[in-house]
Amino acid sequence: MREIRYVGDPVLRTPAEPVTDFDKELRRLIDDMFSVMYAADGVGLAGPQIGVARRLFVYDISNRKGHVINPELVVDDPEEVVEEEGCLSVPGKQTGKPLYAPTPRAAGATIRGLDRLGRPVEVKARGMLARCFQHEFDHLEGTLYVDRLAKDERRKILLQTP
Repeated sequence: MREIRYVGDPVLRTPAEPVTDFDKELRRLIDDMFSVMYAADGVGLAGPQIGVARRLFVYDISNRKGHVINPELVVDDPEEVVEEEGCLSVPGKQTGKPLYAPTPRAAGATIRGLDRLGRPVEVKARGMLARCFQHEFDHLEGTLYVDRLAKDERRKILLQTP
């Protein structure tokens, strides 16, 4: 099983490269990503989080499950919503579980990209699914949720990581 990368690993801060090959390896990678995400009790996982600097992520949240390759994110409703958010790549050093903090995100977003066969996909989302899409898209840009926190809150979280 692939290992989750943690804050401090350079792959998490490097913008991911587009996926160009829609082959058996890609399908295996997507299956592996779901396995890693479920084993860690996550709801989303991006390629860089397992050391694969490619633009794709998987999700399973709010009764919606899927994957998106080479995604584009469109904010449909820019109203800022602040809710608790955590990340498998930002665990607490004592618990190994994600550390949570109130994080601002847009209320609604649409994700557009491709599926494992190269077919177009588009999913409109609000609430936790929209938050998940924004969070995973950020990973592909080299951004972590802690980057969206106020300086003091970010410092508090990062001091608790390994």
